[in-house]
Amino acid sequence: MDLSGIIAISGKPGLFKVVAQGKNSIIVESLIDNKRMPAYASDRISALEDISIYTYDEDKPLKEVLDIIYTKENGGQCISHKEDASKLLTYMIEVLPNFDQERVYPSDIKKLYQWYNLLQSTGNLKSEEAEVQPEEKTETVAEEPKKKPAAKKAAPKTKSASDSAAKSSKPTPAKKVTATKTGSSRGK
Repeated sequence: MDLSGIIAISGKPGLFKVVAQGKNSIIVESLIDNKRMPAYASDRISALEDISIYTYDEDKPLKEVLDIIYTKENGGQCISHKEDASKLLTYMIEVLPNFDQERVYPSDIKKLYQWYNLLQSTGNLKSEEAEVQPEEKTETVAEEPKKKPAAKKAAPKTKSASDSAAKSSKPTPAKKVTATKTGSSRGK
């Protein structure tokens, strides 16, 4: 899953995609209603690719947790963030059994599910396996056009041969110029 360019802004609902950069701000587009607005340095901005969830072993990146939920739900919506706290906790234990229950608060769990459902409904969630397959197809397609220009490169080689002949004739006048300069310096 590619979460680059997707951010959360504290105090503003939903998630945002970074569109451009202004002088003192960045221009973001809401994933909910596609409205654009500036986000300033004074706003608390969190990039989703930098967020991780505490576990008893090592912190788990949000990308991996979203991928686990995506696989569990077969690409569909997960549990609503408005469900009862006990249901949300039970679902979280199913998804990530070793998450640190003391440091991961119920509000964090709600936010995780809300973000997942938003990303899923806007089409920003794709399994890594699905992302790899189209790349392979584009590589095989990209190889065929490379062969065609190779045939065209043969024609410029004949031109380059004539260019090299022209280049070989150019140094000769340059030698005459240097000979003239040295000759004039000898005379002085």
